[in-house]
Amino acid sequence: MTEHLADHYRYIIEELGEDPDREGLRDTPKRAAKAMQFLNHGYHQSLEEIVNGAVFASDTDEMVLVKDIELYSMCEHHLLPFIGKCHIAYLPRGKVLGLSKFARIVDMYARRMQIQENLTRQIAEAVQQVTEARGVAVVIEARHLCMMMRGVEKQNSSMTSSVMLGAFREHQSTRQEFLTLVHGR
Repeated sequence: MTEHLADHYRYIIEELGEDPDREGLRDTPKRAAKAMQFLNHGYHQSLEEIVNGAVFASDTDEMVLVKDIELYSMCEHHLLPFIGKCHIAYLPRGKVLGLSKFARIVDMYARRMQIQENLTRQIAEAVQQVTEARGVAVVIEARHLCMMMRGVEKQNSSMTSSVMLGAFREHQSTRQEFLTLVHGR
């Protein structure tokens, strides 16, 4: 697959008016192909594989929050990165998820071409599916290079998206506790 992608990158370089055989670009098509495969490796992962049985019995029923999980994803509209952080909270119902699995879930979905709104929902639904929690909340804050490098070229803009499931959607006080913990207000 790498060679096939590299051929396409070579063609793109030529179409942009560059010489893909000049010294600085000679290996670029292959490097770009490998980079694109890495940036989108989430397509080759599954939730079951990522979680790998790391769900544990627990009497904890208070909110569990994991903040500031860094993420890197690709905008499906322009194939440019968006970069940010993800905050995930859940209200356990008899079981908890291993801490590192939250970051792995974020990475699995972030390493696919998509929009931030869908990424937020995918993460929330995955945590809900794995934990069967009473509620799940996810907030993503990200900066989009498709808005910063092209189009309107606004350098200081960011986007925030949220998905609230279960008790976080149904109870204002639960949602507010989550948002206060995330933003420290």
